[in-house]
Amino acid sequence: MPLPRFYRLPAERQDLILATARRHFAEHGAEGASYNKIIEAAGFSKTAAYHYFDGREDLLSAVLDGVLGRLLGALGAWSPVGDEAGFWARLEAGAGALAAHLHEHPDDLALADAAIGHARDGNEPWLAWFDAMVANGQRLGVIRTDVDRGLLVTVTAAVVRAADTWALARMKVSQGPAGPAEGDASGQLWSLLRGLWSWAGSTSASTSASASQPQSESDERKTDAR
Repeated sequence: MPLPRFYRLPAERQDLILATARRHFAEHGAEGASYNKIIEAAGFSKTAAYHYFDGREDLLSAVLDGVLGRLLGALGAWSPVGDEAGFWARLEAGAGALAAHLHEHPDDLALADAAIGHARDGNEPWLAWFDAMVANGQRLGVIRTDVDRGLLVTVTAAVVRAADTWALARMKVSQGPAGPAEGDASGQLWSLLRGLWSWAGSTSASTSASASQPQSESDERKTDAR
């Protein structure tokens, strides 16, 4: 995290430094951005930089913390709901707000995966949001309970992020966040999640897998005998 002297800077100056760094990390990647070029673009010397951050990784950490905070702010805290209709409405509202935020903030979109994977002291607020959502869905009977909840949380979060990235890529060549492409993307996301969470999905998948297995030699002999 930034050093104490950074927080003594005016708020506008702090925001400018972090916005400059965020732009460079988004354009060149979390691993590829040059610390020296970020410092130069932000308008202070390398000597001064070490009064604000304990090196490049410290600056990156501060940027990713900011990105993650904005993503969670777009989602809003998960408040438990009491029925299935309310559950799907709350999930749709959160996913829509997140997609809108990423559409309007391309730097956050570029760094979202890095921010979500970034954790400090075992604190993973991104997965905590999905954990609260999955727990609520399981209590309502919307989400299966025969699979480890931690696995369901991780996979659900990955599906939502992948769907957002896919939908936003489509928006760039369609009519924008309010166009038909978004509704189509939302429908496909809900279909994916229903399949992932459904007990019936597990049964049908097992049946399909069994049906696709090749016959054993004894089965083939029985078939030939008929």
